[in-house]
Parts: sequence; C-alpha cells; structure tokens
Amino acid sequence: MTASESDGVTPSGVSAADLDVLAEQLGRPARGVVSVAARCVCGRPTVVRTAPRLEDGTPFPTTYYLTSPGAVAAVSTLEASGVMREMSERLTQDPELAADYARAHEHYLAQRAELGEVPEIDGISAGGMPTRVKCLHVLVAHSLAAGPGVNPLGDEALALIADVWRPDRCTC
Repeated sequence: MTASESDGVTPSGVSAADLDVLAEQLGRPARGVVSVAARCVCGRPTVVRTAPRLEDGTPFPTTYYLTSPGAVAAVSTLEASGVMREMSERLTQDPELAADYARAHEHYLAQRAELGEVPEIDGISAGGMPTRVKCLHVLVAHSLAAGPGVNPLGDEALALIADVWRPDRCTC
C-alpha cells in the first residue's frame, strides 16, 4: 500500500512485485510503504520507507522499517544479548557518540518531514533516538537506508551481526 496524496506523499519505486515480497516477508500486507529504501543484492526489499501517517490516519514514526527476515532475525538475536543497554549507557558517557547519535536523530526527522508533517509525532524519531537505544531494528534500517556514517549505533549493530547477516550477501 502507498500513502495517500492527502499526506503529501506520492508513491515511487514500489512495484506490485515489491508489495508481494513485503507481504511474504512480513506475513501480512505492508502498510504505508512509500518506497524501498534498501534492497538485498538479489533485488528484494530489505528496508522500506513508510509514510508518517498510515492510510487509516494513525501516526507512524517508524520511517525506515526493516523487512528482510534474515536481518530481522539477526537483529533480534543481538537485541536479546543485552547490547541495547550497553549502547544506551555509552551514550551517557561518550559525548562524541551522543552528538553523532543526536545528528542521526535529526537526519531521521528530516527524512520523515520530506514525507509530510504529523503534529502528533513532531520531534519523535524512532529506536530511542536521541538519548537511548530502544529498537536496533530501526537503527539498522536507518543505517541501511542512509548509508554508513549517518547512524553510528545502527552501523555498529550491522558490524555486530556481520557473521550472520550482511547487506552484501543474499540470504533470501
């Protein structure tokens, strides 16, 4: 599904085949998909960019949504290891990391603002940014969509799962 015109979002880069793959990956129809933000080397979606307001009117702050089952599983395992707590603690102790993470938050907000303004989620990004780590799936999706160097903790999480899942190797 694509976002409605009333949200200032126009569909682009999402084919019917992409939507079929997303439904297979998610086990349900995808909601609010505006574009495929990152693809596997085989061409299947890995990350989608979603509208800030779903078609039913629900605010949706998660602009970048990780869809690749292999990536989702690897990140879930990483989350279960307790790394989010350690990352959040480092944010309180490392001013440079905290500043880089705050910039990632601002980038995320700017990317979402391109798709439309939703007052209910104004200033709220996702994944715990800018002060904590709440969801590595969001941070990894942001890193995959934006590229290296934008989200330091997303990049770090990608490095930590590289032995299980990497964006340059198909596991579809």
